[in-house]
Amino acid sequence: MALKATICKAALRVANVDSHYYRDHALTLARHPSETDERMMLRILAFALHADDALQFGRGISTDDEPDLWQKDLTGVIEAWIDVGQPDEKRIRKACGRARQVFIFSYGGHDAGKWWHRTGPGVERCENLTVHHVAQATCKDMASLSGRNMELQCTIQDGHAWMASDDVSFAVELVTLKTATAGVR
Repeated sequence: MALKATICKAALRVANVDSHYYRDHALTLARHPSETDERMMLRILAFALHADDALQFGRGISTDDEPDLWQKDLTGVIEAWIDVGQPDEKRIRKACGRARQVFIFSYGGHDAGKWWHRTGPGVERCENLTVHHVAQATCKDMASLSGRNMELQCTIQDGHAWMASDDVSFAVELVTLKTATAGVR
């Protein structure tokens, strides 16, 4: 018998001072049996950093034709494609062809560095691609917030982000590996 996904709920309060976006989101995540706390929480972090009423979670890591998160306009055009992890070059190129903007949040210490060294040159011409690496300390802190029912806050100001729960607060450390060209599509 196959293992079923674990359903986790997060009440996420986003205060993005930079873009004047202040909203509460009730998120429901299906955590695949092979997904770690770290990866699930990084999906929530990616949601918080790109929060929008139209942003949705994809069907999961077992689905090849959907990202971890995406945002579509009213006509079905993909505005934002967001992946967490280390997708291969083919997947990144496909995403860049389908979406107006593509964001990748890599993690995993030295493995992520090796991944980018291998993949980066092949996607350098993708003008609508932005790649961030999530620092190991942030990954560890995010994983510590994991639970079946979570209450989280994300504050974004002056290009910096902070995550918090009732007990813990920390700065989000991101290293930008590639930035999309301004005025993409």
